[in-house]
Formats: sequence, C-alpha cells, structure tokens
Amino acid sequence: MAQAARPMTDKRIPTREELVDRARAMKPAVRARARAARDAATLPAETIREFKDAGFFRILQPKRWGGYEMDPQVFFDVQIAVAEGDMSSAWVLGVVAAHQFQIGLFDERAQDDVWGKDDTVLIASSYQPVGKVERVEGGLQLSGRWGFSSGCEHCDWVFLGAIVPPPPGQSGPPDMRTFLLPRKDYEIVRDWDVFGLQATGSHGIVVNKAFVPEYRTHKSADGFHGTNPGLAVNDGPLYRLPWAQLFVRVISTGSIGAAQAALDTYYELAARRVSTNTGKSAKMDPIALNTAARAQATIDEIKALLFRNFDVMMDTVRAGRQIPYADRVRYRYESAQVARRCAAVADDLMLMLGGWAIYNSSPLVQWWLDLNAARAHVASDPNLIGSSLGALCLGQDVHETFV
Repeated sequence: MAQAARPMTDKRIPTREELVDRARAMKPAVRARARAARDAATLPAETIREFKDAGFFRILQPKRWGGYEMDPQVFFDVQIAVAEGDMSSAWVLGVVAAHQFQIGLFDERAQDDVWGKDDTVLIASSYQPVGKVERVEGGLQLSGRWGFSSGCEHCDWVFLGAIVPPPPGQSGPPDMRTFLLPRKDYEIVRDWDVFGLQATGSHGIVVNKAFVPEYRTHKSADGFHGTNPGLAVNDGPLYRLPWAQLFVRVISTGSIGAAQAALDTYYELAARRVSTNTGKSAKMDPIALNTAARAQATIDEIKALLFRNFDVMMDTVRAGRQIPYADRVRYRYESAQVARRCAAVADDLMLMLGGWAIYNSSPLVQWWLDLNAARAHVASDPNLIGSSLGALCLGQDVHETFV
C-alpha cells in the first residue's frame, strides 16, 4: 500500500521571476566549471546541488511530493537562462527535471518507491526501446544495454525503454513502455566520448535480468491517450499534457539559450574585430550586421513559438479539452526544428569571425560544438515527423503516437 505523500517542508512556492533570477545568477558559476566538467564527462556535484537548492527540479514535480507543479513555461525560462551559461548543464537539468514530471504519470506505488523517503531523489533515463523483456511471475524481467543516459551519475533511479511482448497465446501491437529501476539493479558504463555536450555525462546503462513489477512501468499508449495511472493522484492540468510534448521541448529548449550565448559572444568579438581581408571593422560591415540581425530574429522567433504553443496547450487542458491531434503533430515538428535552426545560427556566426573562430581557445567554438551535438538527438530530426505533418496538411491519415 502506498504511503501518503510527504508535505513540503517549505510551503512557499517561488515565483517565476525568482526562479529565473536564480538561474541567471548561476550563469557565471556553471560557465566557470564548464571546462573541468567536459574533461570529467559529467557535471560537478556542486551544480546538481545548486539546481536542487534553487528548486529547479521541483518546478514540474507534483505538489503532493513537495513540488511546485508549475506551468512548463516557467521551467523553459529557467532552462534557457542556464543554457546561456553552459549548454551541458541546461541539457541535464532539462532531461532530469522532465523525469520529475513523468514519474507523476506512473502508478502511485512507483512514485512512493522513488520519493517515499526523500522527495529530492532524481531519475535518469534512456528511452531507446532496446531492452529484452520476459514475463515472469509477479511482473517483468528486463535485460539489455542502453546509451545516452544524461546525468545518470547524479541519479538514484533510471527510466529505460523496452517493448513488452504480448501475453502467451495473444497478439497485438507493440507495447512500448518505460521501465523504472533503482540504482542497485543497473550498472553505469562510462562510455561518453563526444565532441560536444561532453559534460552531460550521457553514459551507458547495463541491466542483467532485473525484476520490475508491472506498476513500475509506464505505457507509451497511456502517455499518448492521457490515460496515465498517475492522474488518480496528480490530477492538475500540468499532468494532462501529452508526455511527448514536454519531453521533446526539454531536449530542444537548451539550444535556444546556447544560440543566444553564441550571439552575445559574437557581439563582444565583432565589436573589436577588423577583417584581415577588407580592413573593415565588423561594426561597419553590412554583411556582419545583417548576420547579427538575422541571428537575433531567428532566436526570438523560435522562443516566441515555444511559449505560444505551451500557452495554448495549458489553456486547452485547463478548460478540460483535448489538444487537437493535428496541433500535436505540428508542435512536435516545430520542436524538432529548434536544434538545427540554432546550430545554423552558430554556423553563420563562426563564418563571420574567420580563421580565428576555429581555434579551441575561441570563446565561440564550444557553443558551436554543443549546438551541433544537440542536432543528433532523435527528437531533433524534423524529417522524422515532417512527412506526417505534411500528410495531415494534405488530408491523409497519420498514425504518430509520440506527439
């Protein structure tokens, strides 16, 4: 029997402005730690502790478990601000904080397993459906190896993806699920060796025949249809959002802050740069000026679209209505474009700074590397969802489920 949720020790929930101010205040610290974090292939414990102390992991956490249960727009404001200091820090913050949302969709017993004794516990993930699942007495048995588990070394539990076979003698569509496992049931393999987002520490996870009770799994179909068992206890509007809409945005939103940081860096460098080819100051070069204008307009547009979409979605679920399927596909497509468009901003800025930009000592190069690494995430490939959006626009039937 699940225990009663623990009350918040601090009853006061900070305002959106207070949380964003805390994030902005952290930018110098996360930036100062960035090089050592990249070398270590993980964020320092101090950064995670400061995120906890600031309440960032509570923004999307259910109130009944000590969370703030605020709108996603609040979290995105915070994530963008952190990304302006260091994109790896914002990436881990986004991924792990999204899990504080997803565990709220699980059966109440799973929530109690994670937070029953400590509501600051964090969860890592790798949703690749690569696990091998067997049905056993009382639940399921999971084995396999997963990659890309961002921030895993700072977490006590993990979400892992796998497809559950139908019961013996039955057939049916694939049953994609997220499995919840405690730290004792998996091994972390330090295999993260990449050119960008190095400090996310997105190492591998290995599981060997771990028992997982049914209640510690979350069906993808429930996330799509809004039939999550957690709604029995977490019935606020936040948890009526489609799970996919939140997940893809915590993946893409850090790119917005990183692109802004790259542009701010460009402003500083261009202010004193003279072209070796033309002898002109960048401040007097119309190509350089137009590059800056185009970059700022792109960032502002992407950011405005993010907040517009979630304003509409939150208004819809608060009114007790379903978000139209066509809108969900479109929102997913718009999210998938973010990393590529932000990386293109950094590409243009790099070209405008000439040969000096390619040195490892260049203050712009790490933003460029991180943004290009972010494009590799499956949620940041617009081609995977674009054909479905186009088909909808042309009146065809579409069967996307992760929207």
